[in-house]
Amino acid sequence: MSVPARRDRARRRIVARLSADGARSIGYAAILALLVVSYWLCASQRSTDPNPIAFLLILVTVAVVFRVTDTRAFVQHIAWAVLSVAGLATIVATLLGAEGHTLDVVLSAASMVALLIAPAVIIGHQATRRGLNLEALLAAITAYVLVGLFFAFVLNLLSQLSATPTFDATDGDSLANQVFFSFTTLTTTGYGNLVPVSTGAQTVAVSEAITGQFFLITAVARIMRGATGPTTARDALRTPKETP
Repeated sequence: MSVPARRDRARRRIVARLSADGARSIGYAAILALLVVSYWLCASQRSTDPNPIAFLLILVTVAVVFRVTDTRAFVQHIAWAVLSVAGLATIVATLLGAEGHTLDVVLSAASMVALLIAPAVIIGHQATRRGLNLEALLAAITAYVLVGLFFAFVLNLLSQLSATPTFDATDGDSLANQVFFSFTTLTTTGYGNLVPVSTGAQTVAVSEAITGQFFLITAVARIMRGATGPTTARDALRTPKETP
């Protein structure tokens, strides 16, 4: 194949790649927008009861994650079917005014599972990619926020299943405080206004602090690895010398 032909084929590959990267960046921006709304709904909850609307948004977020990461079609179909059933059941229960401890436990556990799957899918997808771009940065931020929400619902589920208070504060047991504590622990900020009192909550706090540090290390490694890869069209267009 001649050099011009190879360059033309390389250009077509670059255009397709840039188009796909741009679409994924928009997808991650949409996921972040959904997470901001979900976070606000959870942070406004002054009881330990999970918010059904936030749960529906989390389900939509997971569905978008599967789409953005180009997960295999049959996996997407199975995931969408499960998410649709869960979402429909939540809508029906909300319209019928269903409430109670069992429903709260189910919503909390389902949110926790969904928030565990989503960052795992994102990290798995990004681990196979090279190049530092907007998509990589948005993916890292998205996964980080998802991990923070995941640990918030781990604490929430513990509070649903245990009679022991989660924190030593008077108004400690609320989803709002659990979300706040989760993100301050994930970032190892630790304001000290909320202190976990049960062994389970303390174990979650330690696990989350370690996860936060490990996540930052791997994210920096991902960025550095991407920075050493071909990130410009000029680099990607370089072709081997034509053999005689």
